Amino acid sequence: MEPLTGSFNGESPADPYVHYRELRETDPVHFIEPPGLWFLTRYADVAAAMRDERLSAERFQLSLPEMQASALIRSLTNMMLLRDPPHHTRMRTLVSKAFTPRVVEGLRSRIEEIVDNLLGAILPTGRLELMHDLAAPLPVIVIAQLLGIPVQDREQFKRWSDDLMLIADGSLALTGFPKAEQSTGELRTYLNGIFAERRVEPRDDLISGLLAAQERDDRLSEDELFATCVLLLAAGHETTTNLIGNGMLALLRHPDQLALLRRDPTLIRGAIEELLRYDSPVQIMSRVAKEDVHIDGRLVRQGQEVALGLAAANRDPEQFPDPDRLDITRADVHHLAFGHGIHFCLGAPLARLEGQIAVQALVQRLPGLRLQTDDVQWRDGLMLRGLTQLPLGF
Repeated sequence: MEPLTGSFNGESPADPYVHYRELRETDPVHFIEPPGLWFLTRYADVAAAMRDERLSAERFQLSLPEMQASALIRSLTNMMLLRDPPHHTRMRTLVSKAFTPRVVEGLRSRIEEIVDNLLGAILPTGRLELMHDLAAPLPVIVIAQLLGIPVQDREQFKRWSDDLMLIADGSLALTGFPKAEQSTGELRTYLNGIFAERRVEPRDDLISGLLAAQERDDRLSEDELFATCVLLLAAGHETTTNLIGNGMLALLRHPDQLALLRRDPTLIRGAIEELLRYDSPVQIMSRVAKEDVHIDGRLVRQGQEVALGLAAANRDPEQFPDPDRLDITRADVHHLAFGHGIHFCLGAPLARLEGQIAVQALVQRLPGLRLQTDDVQWRDGLMLRGLTQLPLGF
């Protein structure tokens, strides 16, 4: 049985959780050929693999000349998300000094203002295309402000961001690579100018904070600085967009839960955690075995890739009773949507905050909120799960 073979070739099933459940029950450490990788679907196995130092996050290597010349591949190899200790530890320590809880919480009023402005533009119409009107623009605007991108440059910044999303699911499809490569080079040139300005005149933004960390004895290199900005842009954009889209679709398909949240807005924090568990924006993370590893009696050989099914783990009944039921009052939702271990998402507090503000505003401000179609379309890709559009009425 290889129900996910099509997905590993770039197709996106409407309901992957049926396949995840079948694999978890019959072959939880599953080998898929092609492309020749292991796929883990149990919570305990996925969580353990994310802590296993024998499984490397460094999936991109500069072994080929064309890769050494690629601005996109160089940025990927310098992202802390795709580095192992000690490089990951060093980079995360430096970045965390600038990306503090104070910085994130300081964005609350601005995020509320952005959501108000985006919703204000569509309220008179009685219709909302959620992905285009709110879910996609919100995180790009927030990240641009966090980094300190001037307002007049944010439209171009968003276009670069959209192009980089072509590689966010890890597939690096041939049709998307040239555009993403070009935009990476243009973004590098643009940010180099911002870096130069902030060195002369620091401001209260994240780029200035990263540069300040750079001035100490242990500092980010130019490549690491750029890669960190690209990571924040790509990860911060896609995770939040899909959280809002997937989350609202789940609530609208479970009107009892939507009504419960509308009656009791204090449930929003727990609701966001349950929505992250129920339909995870990031479905899969990947590792490569640095040596032979045994997982539940199966031999993963050195050099083989291991796909960690975060979304499958988040529906594991051994961890979450009645896992296919959406319950925004569920207690102790220790999901893996943001990863686990040393690579736990540094931007998780920001994604949570944006999700809380956006979903709360939609639920409370749009009476009679409803789906305009049951035939929703999912984006292609394996590692990320998100909608192409979600038309709503209210």
